[in-house]
Amino acid sequence: MIAWQMIRFAVGGLAANKVRSALTMLGVLIGVASVILLLAVGNGSSQAVKDSITALGTNSLTVSAGAGGGARTAATVKKLTVEDARALADPSAAPDIKSVAPVVTTSATADYGNISYTPGSVVGTYPAYFETANQKVAHGDYFSADDVLNSRKVAVIGSTTAQQLFDTEDPVGKKITLGGTPFTVVGVLTTKGATGFTDPDDVVIAPLPTVQNAFTGFSSVSQILVQATSADTTTQAQSEITRILMGTHSLTDPSKLDFRVSNQTSLLSARESTSKTFTVLLGAVAAISLLVGGIGITNIMLVTVTERTREIGIRKALGAPKGVILGQFLAESTLLSVLGAGLGVAVGILGSHFEVVGIKPVVIPSSVLGAFGIAVAIGLFFGSYPANRAASLRPIDALRHE
Repeated sequence: MIAWQMIRFAVGGLAANKVRSALTMLGVLIGVASVILLLAVGNGSSQAVKDSITALGTNSLTVSAGAGGGARTAATVKKLTVEDARALADPSAAPDIKSVAPVVTTSATADYGNISYTPGSVVGTYPAYFETANQKVAHGDYFSADDVLNSRKVAVIGSTTAQQLFDTEDPVGKKITLGGTPFTVVGVLTTKGATGFTDPDDVVIAPLPTVQNAFTGFSSVSQILVQATSADTTTQAQSEITRILMGTHSLTDPSKLDFRVSNQTSLLSARESTSKTFTVLLGAVAAISLLVGGIGITNIMLVTVTERTREIGIRKALGAPKGVILGQFLAESTLLSVLGAGLGVAVGILGSHFEVVGIKPVVIPSSVLGAFGIAVAIGLFFGSYPANRAASLRPIDALRHE
């Protein structure tokens, strides 16, 4: 009965100052919603990266140039070449490698009619690239090995590029001009969807010799994509890559490699670690707003105690025990935080239905419960000082207050 009376008095006290109570709850609301939404953005970013890496397949490996350690410098590091790719494609030397695709990446402006558009990337490669990178054609066909051998000016384009250049028109069979070189579109890739800040559908893929001749030159390639025969032979394939490239690069010390071989598992682990750190930092930033909301509760409750000092004196003079006064003001501060936290949860979950900086937020259930619980605890903690101050007032001093 006493508890019910304290809650009733608390509701009456908050209702007496509606604007002040609303502003205090707004501070808690913003804090809770920020925690939920920012953690959801961090989780959504991590999920997008994970989906992007997983889509490549667990038996895909990427070879890139770069000093692996030791005394070799950028000037002495040998770049990757088509000859390196051919050596890796030798089944007698690398029985656990299924396919190899050297890749060069550049940028160029594409023109079709009076439309000019710059795709996210222009890729020159072999047909094996499509399977290794999990790039499927939705309409038309891939270019062939014969197109590569004859350096034909054909291209497969992503769905975003197709939309920008052709709108609703069928791109297959049409000619586009890429950096001044005419290309015939032979296929359109299946839409993958944007993953965070990049759009994998904004791409033009053409035969490697054609892109090298028109844009990059024949000196080196950006990277080499390798597909192992199965997920179980990825480790063996990685060892074969290292052994073969050490031979083609005239290396004898494994600690001084001038190339890096990464599989999807290692990439996923590294990206997940980075994403977790990013999410924790976002959560820490959002938690500051919860702290600010708690300080706001303290300020408002101190003002409330000051305004109601005479009321407190009268109640204590009539026999109200210290516990009742303490409970009433604690109930008010807790009610403010509960209502603010509840609204914050609703706003946070609603906000997660919209993309934030190109990322689809993914709500973490534990963050919802945690943010709500912490907000309520903050209400109790920061409301305890004003409540204790009110309960400790001497009746005679409270009645003398003007």
